[in-house]
Amino acid sequence: MRAPGPLRFPPHAAFDALRFAEPLRPSPWRRLAALRLLVRHPREALAIARAWLGGKRVRARNLATALLGAAHRLHPHPVPEAGPEAAPATFPVILCPPGHSLAAGAVALIEDAFRAEPSLQALYGDALVLGADGAPLLPLLRPAFDPDFLLAVDAVGPVVAVRRSALEEAGPAEGPALLLALHDRHGPRAVRHLPRMLSLWRPFAAEPPGPSKAVREARRALAQARVPGAVVETGPDGVLAIRRPLPDPLPLASLIVPTRDRVDLLRTCLDSLRACTDWPALEIIVCDNDSREPETLACFRELEAAGAARVLACPGPFNFAAMNNRAASIARGQLLGFVNNDVEAAQSDWLRRMAEEALRPEVGAVGAKLLDGAGRIQHGGIVLGTGGLVTHAHRHFPGDAPGYLHRLAATHRVSAVTAACLVVEARKFAQVGGFDEAAFAVDFNDVDLCLRLDRAGYRTLMVPGAVLHHREAASRRWTPEARVRHAAEVAALRARWDAALAADPWYHPGFDPQAPTYTRLGPPPDASPLR
Repeated sequence: MRAPGPLRFPPHAAFDALRFAEPLRPSPWRRLAALRLLVRHPREALAIARAWLGGKRVRARNLATALLGAAHRLHPHPVPEAGPEAAPATFPVILCPPGHSLAAGAVALIEDAFRAEPSLQALYGDALVLGADGAPLLPLLRPAFDPDFLLAVDAVGPVVAVRRSALEEAGPAEGPALLLALHDRHGPRAVRHLPRMLSLWRPFAAEPPGPSKAVREARRALAQARVPGAVVETGPDGVLAIRRPLPDPLPLASLIVPTRDRVDLLRTCLDSLRACTDWPALEIIVCDNDSREPETLACFRELEAAGAARVLACPGPFNFAAMNNRAASIARGQLLGFVNNDVEAAQSDWLRRMAEEALRPEVGAVGAKLLDGAGRIQHGGIVLGTGGLVTHAHRHFPGDAPGYLHRLAATHRVSAVTAACLVVEARKFAQVGGFDEAAFAVDFNDVDLCLRLDRAGYRTLMVPGAVLHHREAASRRWTPEARVRHAAEVAALRARWDAALAADPWYHPGFDPQAPTYTRLGPPPDASPLR
């Protein structure tokens, strides 16, 4: 049996990518804390019980997660090991260092993938981590190939299949450097992910590949070489943050804040933006949607008299997308920052970190890590397809959690980010026509914008180093009319982006789509295509 107590991997840097799982072992104390919450909140506990007993298991899980918080409860499926007769093939070359072994059937899956895809140069899959006793411990379900994420965390691992000709042309490069070189030389479809368990990893029995310090220095050197002029910061668990150089002087950034009354939220939001934003070239535009309260109107006069913000009248039925589009059309900034009136800046470098990515030619929308009123994750990127449509990644996880594969610590690609705090260059926003105010007046306009930016060749990035607080929907009221409008927007999203909703490349199909993200495994995928 596995020894009780906290999970701890060997201290060598080769195992840094596994450390996100170290604080997540279930304990009696966590169960006791959950029981106390249920006792303190009998109404919520009763709603959970009614949903569960009524057969509404998805709703019951979601209600429980909202009350108790989220955690990884990933019980891996057993994976048989390949026999000695299934040694790595010569076509392609399969790199499988000591401490790793191939799963049964892996060689055939790999060879089939290379035969089917002539442009494929390298392939990686998923891995099952085994404990010190040899029992299944942790599934490593990886996303599609993401150069930004790979620079921050070696989430791909060393088991990689490479076309022999590509390996020969790459020379001495290995590991992440090899994959990045192939990606640069052959294009974005050269390195692909096969969402199947292809290998087993025995970290407690593996001989580390050289000194730990050398492994970390090699990763830092690779990041520095890839981004000349950047400052490479090493965070907890060896996660790297690549702080890209910014132009001097800094370009003007226009922060756009829609509102209707709720001066309590608005003042808090604007005060935090002015006091907690390390960006001197800043303008704030408040979009006023028919505010009526005297205190709100007085606040507007104060803001304009002090030169603290411009107030743009946006009368008529509430249309979040149209308000933001109108403000963007008069904004003077090279950067647009869309900020909800229920968002508060928490760290002064939030805009600087987001701008470092948004100003890159190949990047479109950039999102931040948002925390709810309880200090838990409210937004860690948007996942397509989970829960039937879209949802926020890592919702209700602890605010300081590293996230699955360190995705709450490392900058990485996602399908979409929320417009509650979204930064994008004005020219890119205009190039795709801004928010679609006709089809998505209130909901999903951010998802639609990110997917259209992606279609235009701009990737969407999630930057966990940018941290803000979000009291989500604190200023929203659900009416019968709002529910009808929401249903129409759901239908419009399905009609336009049905294929994208069916397969999010940045979220693994092995997770249960009916559970909160990264919390439960679903059945092993049988015939998942390359991503």
